[in-house]
Amino acid sequence: MYDLSDFKKGLKILIDGEPWSVVDFQHVKPGKGNQFTRTKLKHLINGNNLERTFKSGEKFGVPDVAFKDMDYLYKDENGFNFMDQSSYEQISLDADFLGDAANYLTENLQVKVVFFNERAVGVELPKSVVLKVTQTDPGHKGNTVTNTYKPATLETGHVVQVPLHIAEGDMLKVNTTDGAYVERVNLK
Repeated sequence: MYDLSDFKKGLKILIDGEPWSVVDFQHVKPGKGNQFTRTKLKHLINGNNLERTFKSGEKFGVPDVAFKDMDYLYKDENGFNFMDQSSYEQISLDADFLGDAANYLTENLQVKVVFFNERAVGVELPKSVVLKVTQTDPGHKGNTVTNTYKPATLETGHVVQVPLHIAEGDMLKVNTTDGAYVERVNLK
């Protein structure tokens, strides 16, 4: 059983016998009254979103989820395709199941595919990925003193705010939890 204190992004829980994933949460301790937790949840099977408030002390069941290491192959009209490296079994997931994870998928990226009752329902990404900048405005010399940012489009189509010194062709480490720029990477 999970308690509210166990909540973290990506935690899988059962509510009324249905599997949900915690997308976001906020513990609230008001001056008067009991503490509670506001949550944003995503249904693992149909992808519906739910905002719900839970009282302190509520307990949640653990869904029957399994994780399998798989490599992302490509995207086609059926969805995003993944392959198990040990059995060479391939599965296809619809974009609805992936959500924001689709912004970080590059060929041969190893991810954990989430299965609920033997059915693939989503993916868990590594904490960060390295992506190439395909389009951004040029930076200007001397604009490095202030923390000014500009938008940069990455190879997956995802747009991230980056410092002014980042140029097209640079490789960037991007946090997959919040989509934020982490650092420029030299691959030499």
